This record gives sequence, C-alpha cells and structure tokens, in this order.
Amino acid sequence: MSQVPDCLAPTKDDIAKLLACDSHTGSTNCDKNMTRYVHKRRGDGVHIFNLLKTWEKLVLAARLIAAIDNPADVCVISAGTYGQRAVLKYAHHTGATAIAGRYTPGTFTNQIQKKFVEPRVLVVTDPALDHQPIREASYVNVPTIAFCHSDSPLNHVDIAIPCNNKGQMSIGLMWWLLAREVLRLRGSLDRKTEWDVMIDMFIYRNPEEQEKDEAALAAAEDSFADNGFGPESVAGGDESWGDAQAPGNWDSAGAAAGEWGEAPAAENWADTNAEWE
Repeated sequence: MSQVPDCLAPTKDDIAKLLACDSHTGSTNCDKNMTRYVHKRRGDGVHIFNLLKTWEKLVLAARLIAAIDNPADVCVISAGTYGQRAVLKYAHHTGATAIAGRYTPGTFTNQIQKKFVEPRVLVVTDPALDHQPIREASYVNVPTIAFCHSDSPLNHVDIAIPCNNKGQMSIGLMWWLLAREVLRLRGSLDRKTEWDVMIDMFIYRNPEEQEKDEAALAAAEDSFADNGFGPESVAGGDESWGDAQAPGNWDSAGAAAGEWGEAPAAENWADTNAEWE
C-alpha cells in the first residue's frame, strides 16, 4: 500500500464496496496467466484476488483512457446481459462509444459496413464472451482493456483488471469505479468530493422484477383508493362524510336528540350564588 501514491491509493470505502459486491472472488478454475493476481485459495477451492493489484490495474486503465483526446474514440463493449446497462451508463457519463448486446463482426475491420468504427482503445467486460471484438482489435493494433475473471483467457489483452465479472453487482461496481477514476483524471470530478451518481445506476436490473414491483405498487394504490382514501373521496367531501357534517344540521340534530340539554334558568344561578355567599 505504501508504494501507491496517496492520490491514487484506494480508500477504505472503496475496498468496502469491492468486498460488499464480491469483486474479490473468482472461480474454482484459474488460468495460468491469472495466477499473478490471486492472493490465496479458499477451502472450497474459490480463488481470491488481491484487491491492491485490482486497484492498480484499474487506475492504469483509467490513465490510458484519460490520455485519449477524443472520448468517443474509446469503445466499450459488453455482450453479457449484466454488463449492457453498465457500458451504456459509462458511455453516457464519459462520452465513450458503447456497443451493448451482440457485436457485429467486421465493425473494426470492414470499412464498407455502416457501423464501422475506428477506436483507439477497447474496453470489454468479459474476454470469453467478447472474444470477437478482441480478435478484431488485435488485427488493427487497438489496445484492449478487459475485466478478467480467474479463468478468463488473456489472449490479445493488454491490460487485465482482475475482478469478478460474473456477478451483476461486481460488474456494475467495476464500471462505476472506472468511470469515476476517468472523470477524476480528466479534471471533471474533484477527488475530495463524492460522485453524485449512485452505483445502482450501473447495476443490471431484471425487467421481470421491475414489472413485479410496479404491479405491486399499482395494487397498493388501488387498495388505498378502495378504502375511501382516494382522490374521489376528497373531492366529494359532503357526500362521503354524510349529512351529519352539514353546517346547518348540528343544532337541529342535537336538539332533536336531546343530547345538549336545556340551558339552566336564570333564577337557579341566583340561588346558587346566594348559597355560596
């Protein structure tokens, strides 16, 4: 930790976020080129990454991206479901070019294609799923940055960021950290101030769960309205609360029922005062 400059060193909050999102856990398999990033192996066979090396590679990748003059020359790709929202949010905040979903072969090599792009840096979420853009980037000499799992192949990968690229929480956090570090190195974000963008914006959310939440909210609103607390009951106050609350019915209703009684006679008050005297 002492070898890392203070401005680039991770804080306790950053390490806590990495641990909370399980970014330090790998799989039971480990590629021979990824053994340098593994700290130890648990009893169940799962490899644990060294978070200091993860942070160093993250900062190195951010320094490379921040050195690009045109932010649109940075291409971020995710073929996996969990990383599609993350790359779109990353591109929105940093100005990069995002390709979420299926990658069209020939995007980097075929100039006749309508979607042909010439990036200067390529960032992928998973080298195993995004092998096609990595291979094409090697043909045109584009440096490649990849979030690598313990069993990820490192062929044609220039900067490997060791992390858990299988979990949706970890993927969203890693893209959020990379975007924040790039903005800090560009000078758009101060290191002393917290980024106002929440990590939840980068984390994938299942559309079915979102629909269930919306349906539950709509059902709660309907039941609230059926119990007489809806806007209709507020608008028609005289009808919903009954005739007893009409201003002209208080005296007549009370007098008819005899609840209010009769006022004491004047002579009774005089007799009472005489007794006290």
